[in-house]
Amino acid sequence: MKIKLKKLGQQTIVVTGASSGIGLATVRMAAQRGARVIAAARNESALREFCNKLRGEGHQAHYVVADVGSESDIRRISGEAIGRFGGFDTWVNNAGVSIYGRILDVSIEDARQLFETNFWGLVYGSRIAAEHLRTRGGSLINIGSVVSDTAVPLQGFYSASKHAVKGFTDALRIELEEQSTPVSVTLIKPGAIDTPYTQHAKNYLDEEPTHVPPVYDPELVADAILHAAENPVRDLMVGGGARLMSAMGRYTPSLSDKYMETTMVSGTKSGRPSETNRKDALHQPSWGGEERGNYEGMVRKTSVYTSAAIHPVLAGALGLGASLAVASLIRGRNPVEK
Repeated sequence: MKIKLKKLGQQTIVVTGASSGIGLATVRMAAQRGARVIAAARNESALREFCNKLRGEGHQAHYVVADVGSESDIRRISGEAIGRFGGFDTWVNNAGVSIYGRILDVSIEDARQLFETNFWGLVYGSRIAAEHLRTRGGSLINIGSVVSDTAVPLQGFYSASKHAVKGFTDALRIELEEQSTPVSVTLIKPGAIDTPYTQHAKNYLDEEPTHVPPVYDPELVADAILHAAENPVRDLMVGGGARLMSAMGRYTPSLSDKYMETTMVSGTKSGRPSETNRKDALHQPSWGGEERGNYEGMVRKTSVYTSAAIHPVLAGALGLGASLAVASLIRGRNPVEK
């Protein structure tokens, strides 16, 4: 069945993980485009300050203090949206956290906590959102990552959680489509984004972690999310660098592994000593209120690939171009590799 979504100015949008980074940018941009917004996160002070600012500018914004690892908290977010605005039209599962460290060094306790947020929080949100949207229609948008397609070293458990997010989201989409449910299910897969992500992550390394370029502005991800809120789309990748990385992992896995070994491991280390009193966000809320992080290199404010990806014809051409680029790498490095 053909799914029809409302324009942003007619929507109520719920965003989890809304106290910083991509979530904060999405809430701000949605409100500025006329949507009613429900911002959910653990950091009450950051949420209160930001929503007060939005209301002072004439926007409709409400916040809910919630931990996505708690199903009852997720139901409370839904209940607040229904009680405050009569329901919601788009639900964005954005909350997430990472761990930097080698898999054999990371404690199982920390790994389980990461999955409570990144996977189970998204599962709770997806199920509760689908319950509400299946009778009125709307969009469910899950935030994955380029590492949903291609795992990266030193973030093994994060990569695993995002692979799980992709599998869950794809299966849910198929099941809802098979039942002709009027819900658009989208997976957004960003590349490296300049948010407080690296600062909020738990760190097992002896150096502070940093992004490996290219690195993109969080507004690009927020724009992709809001596009999916208005236009049914299966998935969207943010950043041409992410598209190439995904294609390498798919078409040249051996070459991709070697690239990860030689580039990602060293590139993830900033050269700055690890902070001793690091306030990570794995087990408790950390500081919030900032969209951008502390990346010291160039941050790309535009992406030709992402801009074109919202148009199917151009997206197909770019996908073919990425495939050809990878094929060229294969021929240049190893003519017989398959």
